[in-house]
Formats: sequence, structure tokens, C-alpha cells
Amino acid sequence: MTTTDDFATYIASLPRVLAGAGALFRDDKGRVLLVEPNYREGWALPGGTIESDDGETPRQGARRETLEEIGLDRELGGLLAVDWVCGPGRPPLVAYLYDGGVLPEADFKAIRLQEEELLSWRLVPREEIPDYLPDALGRRVLAALDVLAQGAGTVELENGHPVA
Repeated sequence: MTTTDDFATYIASLPRVLAGAGALFRDDKGRVLLVEPNYREGWALPGGTIESDDGETPRQGARRETLEEIGLDRELGGLLAVDWVCGPGRPPLVAYLYDGGVLPEADFKAIRLQEEELLSWRLVPREEIPDYLPDALGRRVLAALDVLAQGAGTVELENGHPVA
């Protein structure tokens, strides 16, 4: 007979995986909205950690993080990419990327940055994405833009590279 303590011990012994979710917002010229965090070097997409311990889903996490970080509460479109990302000094990360859609000029004017975490935002054309988002994140964004351009479904990635 399995006890509650046995089950808790079993769960504690399982591998850990981090989970994050973000939104890909664009303007009418196809430029991608990026944010500049103050807690690390470089740029990012609006998004962050999924509060899975509280029952939050990836879609809910992306929407909550977007509201917290840039002040926009938007219904998100389809799932564009799922990326399994390995990194030094941390467990693997599963990153979900949702279509935030093409925002009108009024939405960009309404952006209010979360001052505790963000320094600035900008719109970046596709060809400059690798300059702002190196490595897996940049490849993930480019793969998601390809999904949108092709009208395809969701792309499965490992470290930003398509699996199949």
C-alpha cells in the first residue's frame, strides 16, 4: 500500500524541469516587440516563468507575464513553438511561445513597463533578431515567425533547432 509519504518521496525524486511562456507581438511592418530586462544582459520577449505550483497553464502564464511586464492584457493566439532548452547550471527549460498578434499603434503607445524588471522595449525587424536574441531564443523567434509566414501549426524545437 502506497502512503502519502511514499508518494511525496517519489515525487521529490523525479527530475526537475523549468517552464516558461512568452508572447510574440508584432507591428504592421512585421517587427517583433522585445523587452530589455534589468536583471540580466540582453533582450527578451514579454514572458517568464509559469507559476505551475499554483496551477497556472503555459497560456495563462504568458498572458499574466505580458500584463505584468508591458501592461497589455491580450487574448493570445495559437501556440507557435515549444522549445526544450538545456543550459549550464540549471535544469532544462520548456519554453512555450504564443502568437500575440499584430498590435495597432495605440497598443504600443499604451505599453507600461514593469519597472522592477524592465528597462526598455523596442521593435526589431526579423533580420536583426539574432543581434538582440542570440542562441536558442533567437532561433525560437525566427522559427515562430516562419510558422506564421507559412500558416503552419506549432514547431517543436530543441535548443531553438527544429526537431523534424
